[in-house]
Amino acid sequence: MPRRALVAITALVLALHWLVLSGVPLAWDSPAQPTGQVFSTRSIAAPPPAAMPTVAAAPAAKAAPAAAPQPAARKKPPARTTPAPTSTAAPVAPPPPAEAASTGTEVGTDTAPTNATDSTAPPAEVAAAAPEAPASAAAPPAPPAEATTGVDITPPGAGTGQAHSQAPPPARLPPPTRLAFDVSGQAKKFAYNARAELLWQHDGSRYEARQEISAFLVGSRTQRSVGAITAQGLLPERFSDKSRSEQAAHFDYAQGRITFSANTPQAPASPGVQDRLSVFIQLGALLAADPGRFVPGTQITLTTVSARSADRWTFTIEGPETLDLPSGATPTLKLQRLPRKDYDQKAELWVAPALGYLPVRIKLTQANGDFADLLLRSSSTP
Repeated sequence: MPRRALVAITALVLALHWLVLSGVPLAWDSPAQPTGQVFSTRSIAAPPPAAMPTVAAAPAAKAAPAAAPQPAARKKPPARTTPAPTSTAAPVAPPPPAEAASTGTEVGTDTAPTNATDSTAPPAEVAAAAPEAPASAAAPPAPPAEATTGVDITPPGAGTGQAHSQAPPPARLPPPTRLAFDVSGQAKKFAYNARAELLWQHDGSRYEARQEISAFLVGSRTQRSVGAITAQGLLPERFSDKSRSEQAAHFDYAQGRITFSANTPQAPASPGVQDRLSVFIQLGALLAADPGRFVPGTQITLTTVSARSADRWTFTIEGPETLDLPSGATPTLKLQRLPRKDYDQKAELWVAPALGYLPVRIKLTQANGDFADLLLRSSSTP
């Protein structure tokens, strides 16, 4: 009996740790959206009832010649005006057609007192007007889409419409460094503690960034970014995310596209694009190259790529802040990304000028309240 209880407790601990590790938001993770309500309903409207009288009016016009004695209809107006039903009825008939031409479709409702030619005129006018409605509806061109590529840097107080897509600004990369973090947080309503490491290496022309988070008895989850180094910073070539299995994004700049191993839709490989791990380093490199430009309130917008998709993210410079970290008191500069739509993450990032603007604290909060808070424990040379 004690042996069975021990086995059951061990299985429970493993299951809880697996839930925690799989739910930990890592490196600007893209939270999974609910799949239980992905369907939508749509109502298809029937043709407007106004079209039905138009169709019905045509048979009525054809029936008028069959009923036939039109001369009798012409004799009725003279009976209202003069007692002499003679040839003077012909001059009285022209005024109604003149009114019909001026009133347009209103004549269609008054076909009874008019002759056969008057009753057929309104359907002809309606048929001629019908093709013009789609043409006028399609005339105004669609407004141009907002820029979705490049790097946008918006100074404080400027409207979002004043930011212009541009080539990546200059960047100054930090030296190779190994950062160790203590992790605390909540995943799937379970509190947890873990360890994480961010390894940053480069030789001046190529780089590799690797982040790993591990939990007791379960194993680890790893994200890795590799690519080239340019005057504008990092040029990612491959980004991978691995826990139980691996998914990856491949950057093909010659073809101008990003492909995903998950067979999700391709994305454009635009100037300044980063992945969910290289963005840590790139943001700090932009700040290091020109600290005076990035005053509090400045916004940096760039495309970030996960292992499955790409999206435009905006980071706002919040201002300087001194943190009491496990590694000691550290002056930092805080950046923040606020959610823009449902299921977006709130991301808070603190970078340390003394470490080349590398991140020393990262806090990610999901829409459901789950979060991960990474605090720097130590830094060293790889």
